[in-house]
Amino acid sequence: MHWTRTIASCAIALSMGALALTAAGQTPPAKPTTSTESAASSEQNWWKNAVIYEIYPRSFQDSNGDGIGDLNGITQRLDYLKTLGVDAIWLSPCYPSPQVDFGYDISDYENIDPQYGTLKDFDHLVAEAGKRHIRILMDMVMNHSSDKHDWFIQSRSSRDSPYRDWYIWRDGKGETATDKGQAPNNWQSDFGHSAWEWDEKTRQYYYHKFYIQQPDVNWDNPKIHQAFKDIVGFWLKRGVGGFRFDAITTLYEDPNLTDEDVLLDKDGKSYLNDYGDVALNDTRTNNLPGTHPVMQEMRAWSDTFNSDKFPGTRVLIGETYLPNIAELAKQYGTPEKPEFQLPMDTQVGFIDKLDIAQFRARLSEVETGVNGNIPLLVFTNHDRPRLDVRYGDGVHDTDIARVISTMLFASRGAALFYYGDEIGMKTTPPTRKEDVKDPVGLTGWPKDKGRDGERTPMQWNDGPEAGFTKAGVTPWLPVPPNYATINVKAEEGQPDSLFAWYQTLIRLKKSVPALSHGDNVMLDTENTKVLSWMRRKDGAASVVVSVNFTAEPQTLSLSVPNSSGKVKTLLKTPGAAEPSSISSIQLGPFGVFVGELQ
Repeated sequence: MHWTRTIASCAIALSMGALALTAAGQTPPAKPTTSTESAASSEQNWWKNAVIYEIYPRSFQDSNGDGIGDLNGITQRLDYLKTLGVDAIWLSPCYPSPQVDFGYDISDYENIDPQYGTLKDFDHLVAEAGKRHIRILMDMVMNHSSDKHDWFIQSRSSRDSPYRDWYIWRDGKGETATDKGQAPNNWQSDFGHSAWEWDEKTRQYYYHKFYIQQPDVNWDNPKIHQAFKDIVGFWLKRGVGGFRFDAITTLYEDPNLTDEDVLLDKDGKSYLNDYGDVALNDTRTNNLPGTHPVMQEMRAWSDTFNSDKFPGTRVLIGETYLPNIAELAKQYGTPEKPEFQLPMDTQVGFIDKLDIAQFRARLSEVETGVNGNIPLLVFTNHDRPRLDVRYGDGVHDTDIARVISTMLFASRGAALFYYGDEIGMKTTPPTRKEDVKDPVGLTGWPKDKGRDGERTPMQWNDGPEAGFTKAGVTPWLPVPPNYATINVKAEEGQPDSLFAWYQTLIRLKKSVPALSHGDNVMLDTENTKVLSWMRRKDGAASVVVSVNFTAEPQTLSLSVPNSSGKVKTLLKTPGAAEPSSISSIQLGPFGVFVGELQ
């Protein structure tokens, strides 16, 4: 059922209580009224204003005491996620895997790794999540498999294997009967060094965009297309709500194997990357046009599961690191040949500094430059340091997290965030190489310490191991020492906590028509300190949002045509003054104000 609500003085029950919200300056929404939109239409359009929560299964909740998070642990925490307000959970890979890249090296696409549970556990998770109107989204890795997958085992067994052309094999340059020669070209792995690995048995090189143990599959082979359609269908039949497609822009490479260009610094000289290799462009191994027909094919296939038997749109999300808004727009496809419903707009969330001009420009671009499609904003994931490292200043980290989350949830479109963001979990990288688990850190140390720091266990309480696993059990990564104060239990009952802020923002996103589906219109565009915008929807009250990008208090005066300027506060930084008009808004350091025009 789809609901609309209007903001009024009467409160709905939030987990910490309406009184607590009011005390924090967070006006709770009024009792919901039934929308005229049909239930069927709501099911079809659920993703257009969706709140999606990424879970790294190893690190969310350990239910069996082995120190590794699992599917049953996620099921145990579904009520928490329902209270938070999420619509869907994206699970990073939980398929059988040698765990070289912690699941992104898949050895069986149609099963669950025993350390995470069983298919029965997965089905139980899907069913229990469904009872709470939460969808499960799987991670679909189509660029490569594990070298332990049966496809590759067969492929490397012989040049005459029927699976040989399921992967990308090439002769070396200058190869002889006794000398393997050089790699076919200068292409590099994203994780360091050559992207080509010599296989002595069949005396050819195979290509791997990522780790040596992650050989790229050959998308010029029609059998690969059918194999992945079968895999996608396997999970759709189990009731998943869709997929996030990993590294999707890397499916194809230049068939001529042309060398990549060397990158040059500002002085016109080449330089070394974090792995000690000459830095190269990747235009011949990334974002080639062949990806688009593949995603058109996958979209058409997934849409066939959108029926009475499988209610609701299956949403396709793309991991789309792209250079500009025009390239992002292509990822949606066309009305005749649609591709992703929600390609990730990493150009907004991964600016990695509080640069107001860039945020204003890029939020405006995604509002106007994707042909009316729905943006998917994302600031955090399992591959990037958390917000404290990329945006924090060590003093105002919580207030800066409010700024970031306001841009995420109060802008038009769907929103994706990472477990622990809602309580302000911090990046905690290893301090010694011998403690590193992530192969990226093992290869890149000490310049690149890897991704362990953003994958630490979820901090549930101040008890042993933060409630992630049983007392006395060593978790797969250490629990950060700040768990004593940064944890769910400590924040759930506090009206001015970051958790309360996230929960309220999400509720406003769902309940206020202008915040649910209104356009973004930038305001006060010459201001170099405060970013302001309006959410505007025909037939609904407009909402004004202002976020201070500085550590100094700011006063601003806004005006909106055909408006008296009178405003009702929906949300503000705890302790801040409550304005009666947008002509005089007082913002503290990294302060936020969200108000509904009267």
